[in-house]
Amino acid sequence: MHAIDDDTMGPEALRRGSVWQCLHWLASGRTTAKALADSCLEAIERLNPTLHAFVDVRPDIVRDQAASAQHRRREGPIGRLDGIPVAIKDNFDVAGYPTRAGLPTRAAHVARHDAHAIARLRAAGAVLLGKTNLDEGALGAATKNPHFGTTRNPFNHAYVAGGSSGGSAAAVAAGLAPVAIGSDTLGSVRIPASYCGVFALKPTHGEISARGLVPAARRLDAVGILGRSVGDLVVMLQVLAGYDADDPRSRRRRVALQPPDWDPNHLRCGVLPDLAAAGVEPAVVAVFEQALAKLQHALHECTPLDFSDWPFQKMRRAGLLLMEAEMRNTFAGDLADTAHPVSDEFRRMLDYAAQKSAADYVVADRMLDFAVLKARRVFSRVDVLVLPTTPQGAFRVEAPVPASQADLTSFASLASCPAVSIPMGTLPDGMPIGMQFVGAPGSDLRLLELAEVCSSALDAAPSYPVAAARA
Repeated sequence: MHAIDDDTMGPEALRRGSVWQCLHWLASGRTTAKALADSCLEAIERLNPTLHAFVDVRPDIVRDQAASAQHRRREGPIGRLDGIPVAIKDNFDVAGYPTRAGLPTRAAHVARHDAHAIARLRAAGAVLLGKTNLDEGALGAATKNPHFGTTRNPFNHAYVAGGSSGGSAAAVAAGLAPVAIGSDTLGSVRIPASYCGVFALKPTHGEISARGLVPAARRLDAVGILGRSVGDLVVMLQVLAGYDADDPRSRRRRVALQPPDWDPNHLRCGVLPDLAAAGVEPAVVAVFEQALAKLQHALHECTPLDFSDWPFQKMRRAGLLLMEAEMRNTFAGDLADTAHPVSDEFRRMLDYAAQKSAADYVVADRMLDFAVLKARRVFSRVDVLVLPTTPQGAFRVEAPVPASQADLTSFASLASCPAVSIPMGTLPDGMPIGMQFVGAPGSDLRLLELAEVCSSALDAAPSYPVAAARA
């Protein structure tokens, strides 16, 4: 084993590493699992009081995991992620920790078993750093949590991080964790990835088991990944994906995840013909068009697709009704707990579903069938749909929350498609904005390969950890 280079592998250097880099540093002996964990813990202690990215961190447990990983790296055998710190959104069960799901009523809900995704991370040797902040019940896209604080955007603390996986995205961007997992129901990993300048994957529905994830809408819920490179998403997908017989929506593949099989020279790329008509802000349109111009070689000729039959707001609202209706059941006890009341806004959203009829629910549910058929038509014409991840960039904490945040991410969710978000540039206010790639169900590795090519061509990812926040 090589000696550790203290000059290049100090805590600040370690906080810049992607999963791939950290794995290389561990394998070459340039750092240790203990040093990686300590660099994250020190950053959490120093920065989290402002960022509010984490809600539950237990340093002794983290260091014990790192010591075990170090022992395995010395004595063998080692796991795929041995020694890699991972942040966990606080709607996943982690044995011994409460699963709060952003609600004060759930502090006593201590999980007895790990969620399926957490068990796979443990089996791969990952060091579980702790639980990250989210919107109440994961119902929201700003992580303005009235009980655990508003997660601040690492680029500018006056701006939101997005949500509902805002704590996970902020932790990755700010150097508190090299990688994180979150949940994505209508865009909850992709929206904060766009706002915080990191990479995100929402896999094909059922590709990663959601057992042990507090449900928002089971037909839409997906385990998502946030990282600092496309490579991070790839290695995490390889660890987390797989059939789970105890998850009724788990995807059983006829063959294992295969490398991409399309011909890059004959890539069929689709775009929306009028982003402004879809509600995308002019500044985002400008950055997207500049990015497309840089990607002419990678994307070849882009075909405008007819989305006139896709009412973005109506489709997003249908998905939201499914979430609100199911959450009325999931969080019935929390709504009834007067000793630890939920916010008026959370109660109002769930009460809205209570005012709807079964027929209203069926109408919303059938929108999912329409989405699946729309995706089949789209991907019979093109291999990939390319569009901005969000219609707007991050907004100031005190500003009203835009209703349209999930308009562009909901298509992939409603149609059960995989989607990848990468940083594509910077808006005039200095905040990052993401580009989204959506593909047919099962094309996860195709999308990741294309995202890597486009990310390299754009070179728009920030240096991690991101620059100190401006007031």
